[in-house]
Amino acid sequence: MSRRTDQRRAAAFALYQHELTSRELDDVFERDATEFTRALAYAASDYTADLDALIERHAKGWSVDRIAPLEKAIMRIALLEMLHPDAAPGDTPIPAEGAIDEAVETAKEYCGADAPGFVNGILAAVLREQRAAAGNG
Repeated sequence: MSRRTDQRRAAAFALYQHELTSRELDDVFERDATEFTRALAYAASDYTADLDALIERHAKGWSVDRIAPLEKAIMRIALLEMLHPDAAPGDTPIPAEGAIDEAVETAKEYCGADAPGFVNGILAAVLREQRAAAGNG
Protein backbone atom coordinates (compact mmCIF):
# COMPACT_ATOMS: atom_id res chain seq x y z
CA MET A 1 0.00 0.00 0.00
CA SER A 2 1.90 3.02 -1.19
CA ARG A 3 -0.41 5.58 -2.73
CA ARG A 4 -1.64 8.21 -0.29
CA THR A 5 -5.18 7.68 -1.57
CA ASP A 6 -5.05 4.02 -0.54
CA GLN A 7 -3.57 4.97 2.80
CA ARG A 8 -6.36 7.49 3.42
CA ARG A 9 -8.93 4.82 2.58
CA ALA A 10 -7.22 2.42 4.97
CA ALA A 11 -7.42 5.07 7.71
CA ALA A 12 -11.14 5.55 7.01
CA PHE A 13 -11.73 1.78 7.09
CA ALA A 14 -9.87 1.54 10.41
CA LEU A 15 -12.05 4.30 11.88
CA TYR A 16 -15.12 2.54 10.51
CA GLN A 17 -14.11 -0.80 12.06
CA HIS A 18 -13.22 0.92 15.33
CA GLU A 19 -16.67 2.52 15.53
CA LEU A 20 -18.55 -0.56 14.40
CA THR A 21 -16.82 -3.07 16.66
CA SER A 22 -15.73 -0.84 19.58
CA ARG A 23 -12.33 -2.52 19.32
CA GLU A 24 -9.20 -0.49 19.96
CA LEU A 25 -7.91 1.37 16.92
CA ASP A 26 -4.62 -0.56 17.13
CA ASP A 27 -6.57 -3.81 16.75
CA VAL A 28 -8.36 -2.88 13.52
CA PHE A 29 -5.49 -1.77 11.29
CA GLU A 30 -4.45 -4.01 8.43
CA ARG A 31 -1.11 -5.70 9.06
CA ASP A 32 0.57 -3.63 6.34
CA ALA A 33 -0.89 -0.30 7.50
CA THR A 34 1.65 2.47 7.00
CA GLU A 35 2.70 5.01 9.57
CA PHE A 36 0.74 7.62 7.56
CA THR A 37 -2.44 5.50 7.78
CA ARG A 38 -2.06 4.96 11.50
CA ALA A 39 -1.24 8.59 12.27
CA LEU A 40 -4.14 9.84 10.14
CA ALA A 41 -6.64 7.51 11.83
CA TYR A 42 -5.39 8.41 15.31
CA ALA A 43 -5.54 12.13 14.55
CA ALA A 44 -9.09 11.82 13.17
CA SER A 45 -10.05 9.83 16.25
CA ASP A 46 -8.61 12.57 18.49
CA TYR A 47 -10.71 15.22 16.68
CA THR A 48 -13.89 13.10 16.34
CA ALA A 49 -16.08 15.35 18.51
CA ASP A 50 -15.14 18.49 16.58
CA LEU A 51 -15.37 16.79 13.17
CA ASP A 52 -18.75 15.23 14.00
CA ALA A 53 -20.09 18.59 15.17
CA LEU A 54 -19.18 20.07 11.77
CA ILE A 55 -20.71 17.12 9.94
CA GLU A 56 -23.93 17.38 11.92
CA ARG A 57 -24.18 21.15 11.47
CA HIS A 58 -23.98 20.78 7.69
CA ALA A 59 -26.02 17.59 7.37
CA LYS A 60 -29.36 19.34 7.15
CA GLY A 61 -32.00 17.29 8.93
CA TRP A 62 -29.58 14.49 9.88
CA SER A 63 -28.08 13.77 13.26
CA VAL A 64 -24.57 12.38 13.10
CA ASP A 65 -25.90 9.13 14.65
CA ARG A 66 -28.05 8.51 11.56
CA ILE A 67 -25.16 8.83 9.10
CA ALA A 68 -23.69 5.53 7.95
CA PRO A 69 -20.46 4.76 9.85
CA LEU A 70 -18.33 4.40 6.71
CA GLU A 71 -19.55 7.73 5.33
CA LYS A 72 -18.73 9.38 8.67
CA ALA A 73 -15.26 7.84 8.68
CA ILE A 74 -14.58 9.01 5.13
CA MET A 75 -15.71 12.55 5.99
CA ARG A 76 -13.69 12.59 9.21
CA ILE A 77 -10.49 11.80 7.32
CA ALA A 78 -11.20 14.47 4.68
CA LEU A 79 -12.17 17.08 7.27
CA LEU A 80 -9.10 16.37 9.35
CA GLU A 81 -6.85 17.00 6.36
CA MET A 82 -8.85 20.06 5.32
CA LEU A 83 -9.03 21.74 8.71
CA HIS A 84 -6.08 20.40 10.66
CA PRO A 85 -3.25 19.91 8.17
CA ASP A 86 -0.77 20.12 11.04
CA ALA A 87 -2.46 17.13 12.74
CA ALA A 88 -2.41 15.06 9.56
CA PRO A 89 0.96 13.43 8.90
CA GLY A 90 2.96 13.97 5.77
CA ASP A 91 5.34 16.42 4.20
CA THR A 92 2.86 18.14 1.91
CA PRO A 93 -0.76 18.56 3.01
CA ILE A 94 -3.40 17.67 0.45
CA PRO A 95 -5.35 20.70 -0.85
CA ALA A 96 -8.90 20.89 0.51
CA GLU A 97 -10.38 20.22 -2.93
CA GLY A 98 -8.18 17.12 -3.23
CA ALA A 99 -9.40 15.84 0.13
CA ILE A 100 -13.00 16.34 -1.01
CA ASP A 101 -12.39 14.62 -4.35
CA GLU A 102 -10.78 11.62 -2.67
CA ALA A 103 -13.61 11.36 -0.14
CA VAL A 104 -16.24 11.48 -2.90
CA GLU A 105 -14.39 8.84 -4.95
CA THR A 106 -14.11 6.58 -1.91
CA ALA A 107 -17.84 7.03 -1.22
CA LYS A 108 -18.61 6.19 -4.88
CA GLU A 109 -16.65 2.98 -4.62
CA TYR A 110 -17.67 1.74 -1.17
CA CYS A 111 -20.97 3.37 -0.14
CA GLY A 112 -24.53 3.59 -1.40
CA ALA A 113 -25.70 5.54 -4.44
CA ASP A 114 -26.61 8.68 -2.46
CA ALA A 115 -23.39 8.78 -0.44
CA PRO A 116 -21.11 10.61 -2.90
CA GLY A 117 -23.48 13.58 -3.20
CA PHE A 118 -24.07 13.62 0.54
CA VAL A 119 -20.34 13.51 1.32
CA ASN A 120 -19.58 16.16 -1.31
CA GLY A 121 -22.34 18.45 -0.04
CA ILE A 122 -21.19 18.36 3.57
CA LEU A 123 -17.48 18.72 2.82
CA ALA A 124 -18.06 21.54 0.31
CA ALA A 125 -20.28 23.37 2.81
CA VAL A 126 -17.59 23.11 5.48
CA LEU A 127 -14.97 24.38 3.03
CA ARG A 128 -17.17 27.36 2.04
CA GLU A 129 -17.78 28.16 5.71
CA GLN A 130 -14.08 27.97 6.55
CA ARG A 131 -13.07 30.13 3.61
CA ALA A 132 -15.76 32.71 4.40
CA ALA A 133 -14.60 32.84 8.03
CA ALA A 134 -11.03 33.36 6.85
CA GLY A 135 -12.11 36.06 4.40
CA ASN A 136 -11.26 33.89 1.38
CA GLY A 137 -14.84 33.09 0.48
